[in-house]
Amino acid sequence: MAAPMELFCWSGGWGLPSVDLDSLAVLTYARFTGAPLKVHKITNPWRSPSGTLPALRTSHGEVISVPHKIITHLRKEKYNADYDLSARQGADTLAFMSLLEEKLLPVLVHTFWIDAKNYVEVTRKWYAEAMPFPLNFFLPGRMQRQHMERLQLLCGEHRPENEEELEKELYQEARECLTLLSQRLGSQKFFFGDAPASLDAFVFSYLALLLQIKLPSGKLQAHLRGLHNLCAYCTHILSLYFPWDGGKGQIEGCGCQPLGEWAGIQALASLPTFLPCPSAEMPPPRQTSVGSETEEEPYRRRYQILSVLAGLAAMVGYALLSGIVSIQRAAPARTPGTRALGMAEEDEEE
Repeated sequence: MAAPMELFCWSGGWGLPSVDLDSLAVLTYARFTGAPLKVHKITNPWRSPSGTLPALRTSHGEVISVPHKIITHLRKEKYNADYDLSARQGADTLAFMSLLEEKLLPVLVHTFWIDAKNYVEVTRKWYAEAMPFPLNFFLPGRMQRQHMERLQLLCGEHRPENEEELEKELYQEARECLTLLSQRLGSQKFFFGDAPASLDAFVFSYLALLLQIKLPSGKLQAHLRGLHNLCAYCTHILSLYFPWDGGKGQIEGCGCQPLGEWAGIQALASLPTFLPCPSAEMPPPRQTSVGSETEEEPYRRRYQILSVLAGLAAMVGYALLSGIVSIQRAAPARTPGTRALGMAEEDEEE
């Protein structure tokens, strides 16, 4: 029997199954198709088989770390959310995916990683509290630099030199993109009718992060919360596919109502084959902190002790190398026979 597929993704927060855009998109697509995945929600990317998140370990042991390639592999394994789409709908999917990456992705990167107030009070705060010591001291800053480079690539050569003009241009295009998405969705449950497709997984991941997280500088949130059909769309997906991640509640400030309990049961009973299959990981509702749901119990104390020892060793080493602490010893009178031993001690001390 082949080994089960394993998905490694960032852990959840703020009522979302994952706080990372790419992880949330892959996880949502897997729920749409019912792919039987063993999901590992972690806060240490070094525990991933690729060193990055998200990552998929296939049943044959292959590791895939690019979101689009992960979804392509799931399609090859017969978990295809776009199976019933027409050629026209497939072309629309490609067009809207390009629109999201060009118009909406730069603003999400700017909102969470470049905007100083949001980064300090929300993004860095969450990752620093969730990551194990000592990664929480330097990894959030490294991630911010990577997102800065990503934003430069997204903006390309036409990037304005003035940062204020760049920000104004980015947010204006993002508002236009959200309005277009709202008009395209209309009163439908999903973008192509009553069944979700891959486009819905990506659109949901973009919108849910903006709607669910409380941002001190939410320049795009007010516009998005005014588009009530998009708010109801996100609430519907959270309630239907991620009820154990806090998805039964109403998204704050958007004015839309979540599915009632009976309405949710009826909707589940009437859904076709895109519901998660019984073999997929369906953890029961639980109330735990981020740390407790991401670490395995037998090894948590060992990780904590090793982390503390590593941190102490790093601080002592830094203190010795920087000269904050020095070791002085009295030089005893040496005999010719002890000179070699004295040199060895000095080399080791250095």
